[in-house]
Amino acid sequence: MRSINYRVILVQVLVLLFLCINFMLITTFFMKDFFYTTMRYILFAVTLLSDCLMLSLTNLLLVMSYFRLTMQLWLCLIICILTAVYNLVTPVTLTAMTLERYVAICMPLRHAELCSTRSALRCILIIHGLSSVPCIVVVLVFFASASVSSYKQYTLCSVEVFVPQNWQSLLRSAMIQFYFLILCFAVIFSYVKIMQVAKAASGENKKSTSKGLRTVILHAFQLLLCLIQLCCPFVEAAVLQIDFMLYVNVRYFNYITFMLAPRCLSPLIYGLRDEKFFRVLKYYALCGLYKKFLFNLTN
Repeated sequence: MRSINYRVILVQVLVLLFLCINFMLITTFFMKDFFYTTMRYILFAVTLLSDCLMLSLTNLLLVMSYFRLTMQLWLCLIICILTAVYNLVTPVTLTAMTLERYVAICMPLRHAELCSTRSALRCILIIHGLSSVPCIVVVLVFFASASVSSYKQYTLCSVEVFVPQNWQSLLRSAMIQFYFLILCFAVIFSYVKIMQVAKAASGENKKSTSKGLRTVILHAFQLLLCLIQLCCPFVEAAVLQIDFMLYVNVRYFNYITFMLAPRCLSPLIYGLRDEKFFRVLKYYALCGLYKKFLFNLTN
C-alpha cells in the first residue's frame, strides 16, 4: 500500500469543498418554487447533481488507482457505466442551457412555450438518452466479447478495461468526436445569433442581451474544458502502455485540470452571477439573518 502524499490530500480537500458548495446550491434550488419551475434553473440543478455524482465516482476511481486497489469486474462495469453517462450529461446539459438562452433572447415570444417545466423534463430525458448512446455501444461490444467468468475477476478499475481492442478505442473516439462537433456547432450557432440580436438591441434589451451573451461565452469555456476532458481517457490509455506511474501522474493532472475545474464553474455562472439565485443563496447561507432579502422573484 502506497503512503498518502500531499496530492491525494489536495484532491480530497477540493472534492469535499466542491461537493459542499454544490450541496448548498442544490438545497437553495429547492427552496423556491420559482427555481424548479424555470427551465434554466432546472437544467442548472441537473448539472449540479451530475457533477456531484461524477466527482464522487471519479474520485473513488482515482484513489483506487493511486493505491492500486482492485475490484470485481461487474462492480467496475457499473461504476464505469455511470461515469461514462454522466461524463456526457454535463456538456450536453450545458449545450441545452445555451440553446435556452438563445430562445430567450432571439425568440422571446415563444420562450414560455418552448421552455416550460414540461419541456424541461422532456429535455432532461433527451439529455440522458443522448448521453447514454456511446456507453451503450461500448458496453454491448464488451458483452459480446467477454466471458461470463471474467465478471468475477479482480481488476484495476478503469474505462480502458472495457475497450481492450484498438478498433474499440477508435469507435469510442469517433463517437466522442462526433459529439464534440455537434455540441460545438450548437454553441457557436447560439453565440452568433445572440450577437446579432445584441448589435440590434438598445436600452434595457441591450443590457439583457449582453448579459446573455456573456453567459453563453462562459458556457462555451466550460464546455470546452468538459470536451477536452472527454479526450483524456485516450491519452491516459496510451500512457498506461508506457509506464504505470506516469499514467497515475497524468491522470492526476487531468483530474485537477479538466474534471474539477469545469465543475467549479457551474456555481460561478448561476450561483454567483444570477441575481435572484444569489440573493436566495445568501439568505439561506446566513440562516435568515439577511432580512432585506424580501423581493419579488417573479419580476
